[in-house]
This record gives sequence, C-alpha cells and structure tokens, in this order.
Amino acid sequence: MSEIDNKYKLLQFPDLGDERGNLVVVEGGMQIPFDIKRIFYIYGSDDSVVRGQHANLKSEFVLINVAGTSKVKVDDGKETGVIELNQPRMGVYLPKMLWKEMYDFSPDSVLLVLSNEHYDGNEYIRDYNEYLKIIGKK
Repeated sequence: MSEIDNKYKLLQFPDLGDERGNLVVVEGGMQIPFDIKRIFYIYGSDDSVVRGQHANLKSEFVLINVAGTSKVKVDDGKETGVIELNQPRMGVYLPKMLWKEMYDFSPDSVLLVLSNEHYDGNEYIRDYNEYLKIIGKK
C-alpha cells in the first residue's frame, strides 16, 4: 500500500433493499464523514472529458457513481492513485488539499458529489503548480 492510499478512503454503503429492489442510504455524519452542505452531480460527460482538476483549501468530498462508471485520479504532490467508481454502493472520501481529476466516464455515468462546504470559488486551487507551491512540494 502506497502513501497516497492513506490520503483517501474507500467507502462501502449498506444495501437495505428487499424483493422490491435496492435501497442505498448515505447519511452525513454517519456513512459520510462530515455534515453535508452541498450536493451536485455530473452527467453527460464522455470518456474524453476530464473534470475537477483542482484542490480545495476547505472542502472535503465524497464521490459516488450512482449510475455507470468513472475514474478518480488523486495526487498529493508526491504520488498519484486511481480509484474506479463502478458500483452505486461504493464511494470515495477525498479530504481537503488533495488534487483530484475525474475522467473516463461511461455513457450512462452519473457521478454524485457530496461536500462539507457551500461553494466558494476562492477556496479552489485550479493551477497544479500553485498547488505544489502551497503544499511545499515546489
């Protein structure tokens, strides 16, 4: 296990479904390691699109592909790791100050994103070289 693997956490959510179908519940402060202040989802992207490409000063995220699949590349300035989100019961927790890129979206991908912060464009670091300077890697 590499050091980057310790920077994020894979989450498995319980399936509470029955003979009528599946039911997955995620609750802030329980399965999600923070109180949820913002929810958004990404869909209609194809396998050539790269989303994200930023780090955040304050925001933490949980990403869940509720339909289809996508990949998430994480980077801490030293190492990178790739997580494939391919089950609606699976998520990945990303702490603040971790560079992230989402890509390789399947045609039916719906990527649900939960955050502990309301949107504030000032806390986004969108330049990778600036990110490296801030974390002291450049």
